[in-house]
Amino acid sequence: MPRSDSASNPELEASILQAPDNADAYLVYGDWLQRQGDPRGELIALQHAAMRARGDEARKLKEEVSAFIGAHRATLLGELADALDEAELEDDLAVEWHLGFIRTARVGQKDQYSGRDIAGLVKQLLTHPSTRFLRGLTIGMASFEPPNDYLDVIKALIEALRERGGSKTLQHLFIGDFQYPEEVRMSGSFLGDLRPLYALLPDLRSLRLRGSEAVLGNIDVPELREFTLETTCLSPHAAKAIAAAKWPKLERLEVWFGANSYIQGSVIEDIQPILDGQGLPGLKSLGLCNAEFIDALCALLPKAKVLSQLEQLDLSRGLMSDEGARILAKNAAAFAHLAHLDVTQNTLTGEGTGLIATLCPSVSTGDQREFDQDYRYVAVGE
Repeated sequence: MPRSDSASNPELEASILQAPDNADAYLVYGDWLQRQGDPRGELIALQHAAMRARGDEARKLKEEVSAFIGAHRATLLGELADALDEAELEDDLAVEWHLGFIRTARVGQKDQYSGRDIAGLVKQLLTHPSTRFLRGLTIGMASFEPPNDYLDVIKALIEALRERGGSKTLQHLFIGDFQYPEEVRMSGSFLGDLRPLYALLPDLRSLRLRGSEAVLGNIDVPELREFTLETTCLSPHAAKAIAAAKWPKLERLEVWFGANSYIQGSVIEDIQPILDGQGLPGLKSLGLCNAEFIDALCALLPKAKVLSQLEQLDLSRGLMSDEGARILAKNAAAFAHLAHLDVTQNTLTGEGTGLIATLCPSVSTGDQREFDQDYRYVAVGE
């Protein structure tokens, strides 16, 4: 009778948790698992051999790995096997196996006919032994029935993480992997309260959020390297939370502001700590995107303290006019050190794009939208 759970050795698991990229720790654990009759042990050995092999040998071993997972599916996944089979058949769930365990997973309704309980599937997946060392999680559409609400999904994610005492291996989290407006309007996709996640994911390196009404609170994610929030209406509370966040190792920050978020003077005041580089010693890439107030921002950027440390600056999808371009061009020396500047999908004319085309070695200026004084809108407004 095959076992439906996983043998457990806290000491050997702790070695993996301390160094998730150390294959040797997995191999030692795999030897122990094989002695317990757990097929994950043999799967670790097979996948490690496939990683080291080249050419025909590598292809043959990868085929053996796929066959082994298929043959031991019930044992490796237990009660999750049926749900996973059905979900994979409908493309609602995809997983990647690495050294005997699920390394990355994507969960989300494929189309309006799916009806999949994404919150339930997320919890079932994250509480399973095979996701013990999960590194990346992407959540797509929660529902094609309006609204595309992530509240229950995030609640299930938090509950699952609490059950396992948090995750020391999950490094990449993307909530809101959908196409807009083809699948859903961003303004109709609600993120909700993310505050409990921070303490549960102490080694999180990348956090990407797409949707509206994100409750961020006091952001304290000391290992985070990348943070992205794509929204059509950034709230004052969210803007202040991002500006006051504790992420000393952050290298890339991208914020979308959206349409009619609030009075532009307040926006600039709230993000001034970002412009001053406060708490951002390692920041190399800054995106202030989808913003109505971009011309006013152009006037502040040349003297922004954070500018000198940046390698990339993204001002795309906003309402930059030729006046904003003239300001940037007038202060060309302040931007010459940048490796890349992105001003795509603004409202520049040929004059404006010409003014900033040579500000730094690489400048993206494509897909400009027609400027209309009476109907001014950011690129992603709904």
